[in-house]
Amino acid sequence: MVGGRNKGFGQLADTERKLGEFGFAGDDAVVPFEVGPLDVRGRIVQLGPLLDQILARHDYPEPVARLLAEAVVVTVLLGTSLKFQGKFIFQTRTDGPVDMLVADFTTPQSLRAYARFDADRLEALVAAGETSAATLLGKGVLALTIDQGAHMQRYQGIVQLDGTSLEEAAKTYFRQSEQIPTDVKLAVGKQVVPGSGGREHWRAGGLMAQFLPKAPERMRAPDIHGGDGDHDHSPRELADNAWQELLALTGTIEPTELVDPTVGSERLLYRLFNEHGVRVFDSTAVRDECSCSRDKVRGILGGFSAEEIADSVEEGVIRVNCEFCSKKYEFEPTEVTADA
Repeated sequence: MVGGRNKGFGQLADTERKLGEFGFAGDDAVVPFEVGPLDVRGRIVQLGPLLDQILARHDYPEPVARLLAEAVVVTVLLGTSLKFQGKFIFQTRTDGPVDMLVADFTTPQSLRAYARFDADRLEALVAAGETSAATLLGKGVLALTIDQGAHMQRYQGIVQLDGTSLEEAAKTYFRQSEQIPTDVKLAVGKQVVPGSGGREHWRAGGLMAQFLPKAPERMRAPDIHGGDGDHDHSPRELADNAWQELLALTGTIEPTELVDPTVGSERLLYRLFNEHGVRVFDSTAVRDECSCSRDKVRGILGGFSAEEIADSVEEGVIRVNCEFCSKKYEFEPTEVTADA
């Protein structure tokens, strides 16, 4: 029946199979997959220690942490699909109390992220119980940027944020910019790990599925990062039975399934698509790695004017904190003015 799916592996798998016997990717690794009969390709991920490190480093209030976690999931799903050396950047600019979210992924595996927010405005909304994504973000834009390096043109898609969730904004990006029917599911949660003294650890998960049929009488859209032509969508194409079945199946996903480490990415894919057959490919590990360095920061400061350098000196030194990884750098004024 369309939309039906098996909630588990079945008796044999549940009683005799053990986690790891199938080469499970585990946390912090993106798993590409393909469901041939439905002409669907996609990626799925569960984030654990990596996400917890990023959020704990800044000690964000919970509403802010949840928004940034969703941004991180979208970033790793799209960033790990880059087929060249480059960077994928997710950035919001809005008028809400959480006025900026930034996450960027540098191939092959480096992720960093941070959020900027107005603590007083946020506190007032939390006290009023108004913590929806639409309220916290307000109105503005989401920019999704693919950077292929200094000698290549950047590609950027812009999505308006006006009362929409980040999940819906990601779907809109694909519909408007990439012209690929795409479904996106995001979930964020917390877990108490044994031996952690009762501390809650952040987890998140996400799934992205795209409709990419090969038959010429159906839609043949370009891949995520460009393709071989422009393609328009007709109502007939978007009403394709295979795509509608995919939406019915992903609509059954419970948020807990996306974040529960005992389910795992491959196990959830099996639950969803066992009747059709799902093929998984080698996973891509993601690491909490910032691209900042002393030389890079010094280079930025080297572009400051003498007046700006003078204004930056405090107690005889220039102090710079990386907003992403919170690493602190100190420079003598002569270090950044010697080449001026």
